[in-house]
Amino acid sequence: MANLKEIRTRIASVTSTRQITSAMKMVAAARLKKAQDAVTNFRPYIQKVHEIMEHVVASVGDDPDNIFAEDRDYNRVLIVVITSNRGLCGAFNTNVVKEAFQLANRKYGRYLTPDQIRFQTIGKKGYDSLRRQKTPMDEPNTEIVEHPTYEKAAEFAQMLMDAFQSKRYDCIDIVYNEFVNAATQKVVCKQFLPLLPEEAHNAGKDKKQNSEKSLHADYIFEPSKKYILQEMVPQEIRLNFYAILLDSIASEFGARMTSMHQATDNANTLIQELTLQYNKARQAAITNEILEIVGGAEALKG
Repeated sequence: MANLKEIRTRIASVTSTRQITSAMKMVAAARLKKAQDAVTNFRPYIQKVHEIMEHVVASVGDDPDNIFAEDRDYNRVLIVVITSNRGLCGAFNTNVVKEAFQLANRKYGRYLTPDQIRFQTIGKKGYDSLRRQKTPMDEPNTEIVEHPTYEKAAEFAQMLMDAFQSKRYDCIDIVYNEFVNAATQKVVCKQFLPLLPEEAHNAGKDKKQNSEKSLHADYIFEPSKKYILQEMVPQEIRLNFYAILLDSIASEFGARMTSMHQATDNANTLIQELTLQYNKARQAAITNEILEIVGGAEALKG
């Protein structure tokens, strides 16, 4: 059994750790409230915009002007992985990176070589994980999750649109954590470009034509179809990426708050166990001292 000094040192160390995890939990909870409000306030807007644009894109159909809905053969694919810059948030980053690799194998592994699939990371943790595995990557972006604004999100989304328009990539997917609640985050793989109706996302390419037909409506475009495609569709893509970014950031704070809450509870349990162990060791030491005194007294009497 460890001596009393070692147990006291461990108790002090765990107590110090508990103070840190408790403070991090409170900070994450405060930041989560703000991020959660941003998500819940933005979701109704982006959902309505997305619903309108689904009908518009379906109505346009295979119009050659609609470059963002062009379905191409996959020769070059980009997978955007959204993680955090900091750790201590449980499996938040690990799950996203793992799902990104599974997506690459599941969706493209049959007909694309690893060199044809590149990754783009948002967040330092995702970049570190992919770099250790020597994965082909574009330059990472760590600033956008540190100080998220619509302007930065729009700039990054525009970069993705330019890469798709220039045919540098034929398909762009995004893997991120969708915010469900403070304790639950769901890893989502979403095809960012080319644009597809939501039903096509869920049902696959083989049902794409049926989904587009169900969404088709007879629209009168004002001022013109070309203007809609050039102005409204890119704007909807930027808003969509901003919504994804807000989801990921809120999920990060929720995961960190949950992780730090569990760490604090574990520290409390460990302190209780160490305190019990300390009391037992202290009682054993006192008992030994008493026995030694009694034994010495008996020896003097004899």
